[in-house]
Amino acid sequence: MLSSFLLVALSIVMQLPALDAGHTAAPRASAIAADNATPGVSAVLTATPQPRAAIRFVPAAEGNEARYRVREQLVGFDFPNDAVGKTSKVDGSIMIGADGKFVRDSSRFTIDLRTLVSDQDRRDNFIRRNTIKTDSFPNAVFVPASAQGLPAVLPATGDMAFTLTGDMTIHGVTRPTTWQVKATRAASGAVTGTATTDFKFGDFGMTIPKVGRVISVDDKITLEYDFNLVPQGR
Repeated sequence: MLSSFLLVALSIVMQLPALDAGHTAAPRASAIAADNATPGVSAVLTATPQPRAAIRFVPAAEGNEARYRVREQLVGFDFPNDAVGKTSKVDGSIMIGADGKFVRDSSRFTIDLRTLVSDQDRRDNFIRRNTIKTDSFPNAVFVPASAQGLPAVLPATGDMAFTLTGDMTIHGVTRPTTWQVKATRAASGAVTGTATTDFKFGDFGMTIPKVGRVISVDDKITLEYDFNLVPQGR
């Protein structure tokens, strides 16, 4: 009798589900909770983007040059010549906000027109004294306002082409100005390229210069800015 009872008890025990360390009730409870979780909650939490911070760019110590270009006809020459004056005295900054737009109060570039130099001292002196009148208006100032074609988020590297608009002040006159910009961003974060715009002398209240051997000067000034901008603090 005793042996028969033991055999029956052993048979019942062997049919019970195993509850060892690998099959506890806790994992089952977790599985139930996961099954009942709100669909998509985990994915939403992991995909939430971090807010972008504003970034300010400033001219690097080297690689910045502003210049004017004017077509002129000289005595003794059968073809026109481009008079080019340039300076590396460019200061300022440009800030792009978290929304990808310019922060106007923190974006401004200043060019020291007193330091413009061409290949002729006589031309330079005439332009300073009579055309720009740098004693009274020593600087050209550009305040960027918006850009068309600029990505809302700057690429980490690569080329960009866009149109930049803003207010420029020369010779005491402020006018809206549009620049065509080609730029490249390097892995270091620096942005290099060229911005170009043009206008007439009279747009800023300036008279067309007349100097010695110059027969005529086109009523068009082209401004070019070769820039090398780096994130502030780098």
